[in-house]
Formats: sequence, structure tokens, C-alpha cells
Amino acid sequence: MNLSKSSQAIILLTSYFTKANDSEHKPLTPTEWGKFAKWLHENQYTPEDLLTHEVKDILIEWQDPKISSTRLLYLLGRGHSMALNLEKWSRSGLWLITRADPEYPWRLKQRLKQDAPPVLFGCGSKELLNLSGLAVVGSRNANESDLIYAENIGAKASLESISIISGGAKGIDESAMLGAINNQGVTIGVMADSLLKQATSKKWRSALMNGQAVLISPFYPEAGFSTGNAMARNKYIYCLADSSLVVHSGLKGGTLTGAQENIKKGWVPIYIKENEGCESANKNLINQGGIPVTDTIDRLKISDFFKSNLTIDPLTFGNIESSQIDMFSPSPSPSPSPSDFTNIFNFYNYFLSFLHQESSKEFSLEDIIKISELQKSQVTVWLKLAISEGKIEKLNKPVRYRII
Repeated sequence: MNLSKSSQAIILLTSYFTKANDSEHKPLTPTEWGKFAKWLHENQYTPEDLLTHEVKDILIEWQDPKISSTRLLYLLGRGHSMALNLEKWSRSGLWLITRADPEYPWRLKQRLKQDAPPVLFGCGSKELLNLSGLAVVGSRNANESDLIYAENIGAKASLESISIISGGAKGIDESAMLGAINNQGVTIGVMADSLLKQATSKKWRSALMNGQAVLISPFYPEAGFSTGNAMARNKYIYCLADSSLVVHSGLKGGTLTGAQENIKKGWVPIYIKENEGCESANKNLINQGGIPVTDTIDRLKISDFFKSNLTIDPLTFGNIESSQIDMFSPSPSPSPSPSDFTNIFNFYNYFLSFLHQESSKEFSLEDIIKISELQKSQVTVWLKLAISEGKIEKLNKPVRYRII
């Protein structure tokens, strides 16, 4: 893995390198990292400085009883363990991105802000992480008709070019994801455990290899199942999507608590399949604010799940994505109000049209930044998307981009 010094520092401070960490100095939580990163920025430091400067001199002004300098120094001193794990994970096809990287999902930053995971481990196509999609969630022990319903949702989404975001667990999650990839669609799986094992699973292998799937996890890639991690990852499923659908919720458990958290926080619209079973909490979720789905599966259009949503998309509202890329901003940018979206148009397509109108058809990255007056992080994201869509060709020696 060719990681920057900043990424290495973030990994050292926030990641586990063994299944059980018996040390008193635990890696920083997302909230703790957000607090420390803010302090670094306010004092004109970057994470890279923690590995290239005398770190004790940097930390001399840092005062926090829960995040002691001793704890930070211990975590930064785990370079050997990090190197061994990165080599092992890389050989198995895993990659990782940090909140400092342009590929990091902008939706997680925009919705969770400092609580967004500092590091995401993954395998498959990173480009899928920023696509518009529908979160489909449900119980592991759902009945056969609900499993078929979830599979059909995945298949319908593929026909409408909408990605499926789910948790990869047996039951509703797996059915929806397989329904998508078996019909040439794409899916994002947010795994609560065993990412390293899942990366080589026959179930996902072909989809991962041909760009139809990406599996990610904010947790140690070799971690076994944990109820806490399973509950924690639910918010990431919702926050990666633009709308959501609960197929079947039990009367207690992760599906129910995740749905209730989304209703409370208002991350994305939440639709609930009508289900009158005595073991189902779907009706309760509708009473708490979920939107009932009354159409039968044959009449249902996946695009209908997005009609009530004002999506903040970097391809339609450029300033949001670029502001959230800078994780060291001293304070989060305020979210735009609905009035900001009265005349939304696709800035990504406008960006491409703008380049087409230039007299030159070949540009360096610096040329594009200069003439568009956009931030480098924004341009990088859009160039990667355009390359994947065959609209721009990347040339080498020197690196430049040609409009197709």
C-alpha cells in the first residue's frame, strides 16, 4: 500500500492491529480522532508532522485527560505492527482509505462530520463508494417471502442503475446485495466483521473482481463478530445512501435500533415495507415516522424512494464535497437549506461541458484546477469518475487528461 505519511499517522492513532488489544492505550475512537485532528489544524500541524517532526515538541501543549500524550506516543510507536499488517492485508487484496483521502465517501463526512470513521478498510472498486444508492436493511431471520422481496429490490435497482447499500449479513442484507449483482447491478457492503475473510469469499469474488461490488469496514479486518460493531455499522449503511428501505425488522435488535437512529437523526428518508407479522416491528417504525410502502413488488419503482429526498451530492452541489474533504477544518461547514436546491443542476456534467468548450483538448491537473477554480480534491474525484465513464482519457509521460 502506497500510503502518505498523513494516512500512516491516522492509521497508527485509530486502528487495531490485533484481534485483542490488551494494552491500556486503546486506538482513538472517531470522535477522539476528530477532536485531536481539530487541535492539530488549529495549531498549524498536520498528521504527517507527527511522523516527520519531534512529536514530543508538538504534543507539549496538548492537554486532555482521556487522550493523554502517553497514549498518543504509544500508538504512534506501533510502526512495525502496522507495516506487518498492511503487507498481509495488501496481499489479500485489501486497501484502506482515511478521511484525508479524496476517495473517502463524502456522504459519511457530510452527515457524520467528526464521527465519521477515520479509516475505512475495503476491497473492490473504491469508485462505487460515492455513487447514489438505496440502503436496504432487515433481519437475519426474515421469512422466505421477505427474502425474495429483498432480492427483487436488488434486481430492480440494477435495472434502474441504482446501487444497493447493505450490511452483507445473511438474510435481507445478503439477498438484496446478491439480487443486484446477479442482475449486473452494483452494491456496497458495510461489514461488521471478518472483512479479510469476506474479501476471498466465493459469494462476492466475481463481483469484486469485475467492479460490481465494494466491501468496506471501519473495524479491524480480522475482527470476529461483535454485537457492538454490528450495531455501530448501521449508521454507516444509512449515511452512505440517499434513501433507505426496511424490509423486515424484528421486535428488537440491530435493524430496529438502526432504523430508529436514522429516524431520529434524519440522515435519509426511510421507507418501511408493510408487514403485519407479530414478530415484526415494521408497523411501529411507520408510527415513529417511517414512510409506508404499499405498492406490490411488481408495481414498485426504486426511483420512487428518492422523490422525497433533497440529496446533497458533490456532482450537483460542488462546494459541499470540497469543504468536507478538508477534515482539518476548524468547524464544519453549515448544511445548506432546502432553498439552496431550488435550481439544482448537475455540476459534474457542467464541469465536463466546460472542459469541452476550452480550445485545448488536453489538460494537466494543474491546468484544470487553474481554469475551473475548483479545489484539487474536487477535480480529482470528478476526473476519476469521468475516466471510469469513458468521457476522459488519462495519458502518461507527462500525466495529462484528454477529452473524449
